[in-house]
Amino acid sequence: MRPETQTEFLIWNRQEKGVAVSKALDTAIYYLPGRGGQISTGLGQGLIDRGFNVAGRETRGEFINRSFKAQVDQIATDLESHFWRSCACVVANSYGAYLFLHAQAQLSPFPGRVLLLSPIVGDFRDANTNLGFIPPGARKIRELAMKGEMPVPRICEVHVGSEDWQSNPENVRMLGKLLGVSVTIVQGSGHMLGKEYVGPLLDRWLPPAPENADMTGTDHLE
Repeated sequence: MRPETQTEFLIWNRQEKGVAVSKALDTAIYYLPGRGGQISTGLGQGLIDRGFNVAGRETRGEFINRSFKAQVDQIATDLESHFWRSCACVVANSYGAYLFLHAQAQLSPFPGRVLLLSPIVGDFRDANTNLGFIPPGARKIRELAMKGEMPVPRICEVHVGSEDWQSNPENVRMLGKLLGVSVTIVQGSGHMLGKEYVGPLLDRWLPPAPENADMTGTDHLE
């Protein structure tokens, strides 16, 4: 097991007062937002509103200033330490999905369920604006997949917009084919899939929410 770093592990608790943080993790969704994202806003807020504890790493501040390897190692440690079970759920968006894929690449197949939204799967460029980005390890996931060496979560599905130049739906579709993972191309959508699509998707994909949940605030694990 990898040593824990000093980056805070944030947990938004929807739990009865007096319940330990370790118990809150038993029913928490592990969420990795897009670059600069928080776990309690946007998609994270949608998970909280549906009655779930939400745990994860916010991709901003001290965490995003760490080396790419340190970010990936931290997420791998989170998964092994707190979520390595068949009933665990991971939701990751954009750059958060990229981090998850790289963490998964250095682990055994994740035993739980994974939902990837608008995942970054390598370098990208917009032909109209000439804007682009080459993330660290841009070719690693595809190369592992082509060699049949990429570990695949037990259950995984991917959703990406047909007009998403950052995730590049064709690259996502090809990666899904190599990995045997379901990929849904959302027609007419860009990098932001929108509440109208994501809301019903979450309602279908998520397990039943924990009962008797009350918001008690944010906890931190080191």
